[in-house]
Amino acid sequence: MDTLDDYRGKRDFSRTPEPPGERVDARDRPIFVIQKHDATTLHYDFRLEAGGVLKSWAVPKGPSTDPKEKRLAIPTEDHPLGYASFEGVIPEGSYGAGTVMVWDRGTYRNLTRKGGQEVAVTEALGRGHVSVWLEGEKIRGGYALTRFRARDEAWLLVKKDDAEAAPGRDLVATETRSVVSGRTLAEIAAGRDEHG
Repeated sequence: MDTLDDYRGKRDFSRTPEPPGERVDARDRPIFVIQKHDATTLHYDFRLEAGGVLKSWAVPKGPSTDPKEKRLAIPTEDHPLGYASFEGVIPEGSYGAGTVMVWDRGTYRNLTRKGGQEVAVTEALGRGHVSVWLEGEKIRGGYALTRFRARDEAWLLVKKDDAEAAPGRDLVATETRSVVSGRTLAEIAAGRDEHG
């Protein structure tokens, strides 16, 4: 089964501007994206490229730069790589209806090791723990995703204690514009471009 079947099955592409997407081969530098999504509840979608798709989690409070803060991350369906640049409004009555902003994006390095050897991201996720180094425009440094409840697939997203950690900083509160268009969620919802 194509891991994008679930994604496509939830959407009517004649109604939503979201990309139907195709699986693509892995690149030398895999990407990540964090999308701010004003759906039923405001949350952030954290996505890592792995196995030709974007593995995805909904993070209600968004990412933190404080290693002491554990952020709940609920897995969602795999998304196509083309979704990494999607920004716009998903219409009412559609799955995930609401405004989507590309809050941050960049590349990442896999830091997951076992016995001194790198563990592939898809394998690490299957085991319930992956560590990555993010090189984003807003977020940088080491982050770990760890499954803590298998029954209902609950994970934690935690900043590693490294030089990029910033316990006193609240990027979610201070960084409110898209890294793609420079717009706020309200401006995207209103259909305004970055020049008003």
